[in-house]
Amino acid sequence: MSLATCCIICCRRIGTSTTPPKRDLCWKDIRNIIKFTGPLILGGSLFITYEVLALKKSMTLDTQVVEKEKLKSYIYLDAVSLDKRENQGITYQARKELHKALRKVLATSAKIFRNPFDDHFSAVNLEDHEYGLWMLLKKSKSEDKMVRLEAVKEMAANHYWHDYQYRTVAQACDVRTVIGLARSKETDLRFFLPPPHLPSVKEDYSIEEELRQLLASLPQTEIDHCIQYFTSLALRESSQSLAAQKGGLWCFGGNGLPYAESFGEVPSATVELFCLQALVRHSEIATHCDKIEANGGLQLLQRIYQLHKDCPKIQRSIVRIIGNMALHEHLHSAIVHSGWVSILAEAAKSPHVVQASHAARTLANLDRETVQEKYQDGVYVLHPQYRTSQPIKADVLFIHGLMGAAFKTWRQQDCDKLEIGKASDEECYTQCWPKTWLARDCPALRIISVEYDTNLSDWRAKCPVERKSIAYRSHELLRKLRAAGVGDRPMIWVSHSMGDCPALKELHDDFLTFAKDKNFQVLNFVETLPTYIGSMIKLHVVPVESADLGIGDLIPVAVNHLNICKPKKKDTFLYQRTLQFIRETLAKDLEN
Repeated sequence: MSLATCCIICCRRIGTSTTPPKRDLCWKDIRNIIKFTGPLILGGSLFITYEVLALKKSMTLDTQVVEKEKLKSYIYLDAVSLDKRENQGITYQARKELHKALRKVLATSAKIFRNPFDDHFSAVNLEDHEYGLWMLLKKSKSEDKMVRLEAVKEMAANHYWHDYQYRTVAQACDVRTVIGLARSKETDLRFFLPPPHLPSVKEDYSIEEELRQLLASLPQTEIDHCIQYFTSLALRESSQSLAAQKGGLWCFGGNGLPYAESFGEVPSATVELFCLQALVRHSEIATHCDKIEANGGLQLLQRIYQLHKDCPKIQRSIVRIIGNMALHEHLHSAIVHSGWVSILAEAAKSPHVVQASHAARTLANLDRETVQEKYQDGVYVLHPQYRTSQPIKADVLFIHGLMGAAFKTWRQQDCDKLEIGKASDEECYTQCWPKTWLARDCPALRIISVEYDTNLSDWRAKCPVERKSIAYRSHELLRKLRAAGVGDRPMIWVSHSMGDCPALKELHDDFLTFAKDKNFQVLNFVETLPTYIGSMIKLHVVPVESADLGIGDLIPVAVNHLNICKPKKKDTFLYQRTLQFIRETLAKDLEN
């Protein structure tokens, strides 16, 4: 770990299924049925003729249904006759046997030829793209993985279908296909069914009470002391907030009275956020994810998400929980059927990088077709966030410093409104330059940004129990990165300053020994301008002598400590020199 302001290091290897429309049975079909089922002694040729005509009538689908369906939301089929005279005796039994034979013939044909349509459907008068729809649906359920992937890719590329056709796919596709569509960049959102209607609630219904009950139902074992502390605090705060709303007593466990005034002023959204933050920590434990699902947590979280469309912080906390639950494959079906995929697909298209990246992480964890890695809480893929045919040749990891974050640390340097208004589309302000600029300049890279707790973060700063050591956090971060497949490809680390303390100094010295032994290539930027803290204090956070690693290039830049990792524009020296280092260091890997 470098004491430098910004260091770049390169190292290597350490559903309701629908049935396609049918045409009327022809005499050839009936002969084939009799051929397969053998002779049937039914009491005379006249009776057989009657039964054939009755069967033909019962198996006929109104050809106008296809046209009607274009204006409807469902697939319509002819109803079974309610006339009891047609459903009893030898007539009914004969018809039943013939229907069985027909189903057997069709099933056998489909298994033998493995075609999207067998001969019975090939002559249907459909538009080309309607025929293609059913073909793609059939291919999406193929046993061949490559056929499935190609089918989903072709579906996502279709932008000329009618509304009813998108609804048909939404109703007919399986879990695997709907996740694949959600992870396809150009997918039309009409591919996804809206979430199921949530149960109606009573007038005195309280989200806080539901959250409190869900949190209270989770085990208080297998969790660290900080999670226990904040779970207890969230339960206490929500209980006292509810008591205030109902005009009840403030006392909770004998210690609530001193907090009466402060708790009475806590907004409902704040209480909910506090409970959600505790749930985020619980969702990092596999058995607790099972409890959240079993106790209706997916539906409750969806209700809160929809109620707080104007509160991105609450929505992000909820998506973090769903993303953690998606790490466990046995919960995928429950997540999909509860309607979360449509919500995540829309969020992934958000212009706000934080919202989109949280949704992209969750969808990647759901996508076991194309993603082998698992992205645990705090590990976010900035590129590629969708399925891609572009081979990934190397990884670039962005690690923030003290009081930093996975996204805000790497934003473009703040500009005044006048400059932003004059910028062209190519120069538009970016909330995260690695995602916007670097991904475009080096599409063969997987770009990851990491979020982790620091000593000055809100969670740890307010936790009264012992803080975790740097060694513990390092092992925790390493475990998450290995789960994400970091180390399987060549990699480059981009880090911001971590401050100066004895533990970091020791870590710094260990790194230098290791880097020299492995002949790592290093590029180091250092600020030359002081950083203003408030309006009165200015401080040179990392002086040149502290930033000099004694290895690699050291480049002074006329910016302050906060902006050393925030290029002002794409054509500035800070970004262009970083891009040059990445391209030169990974030249052989990117060429291959």
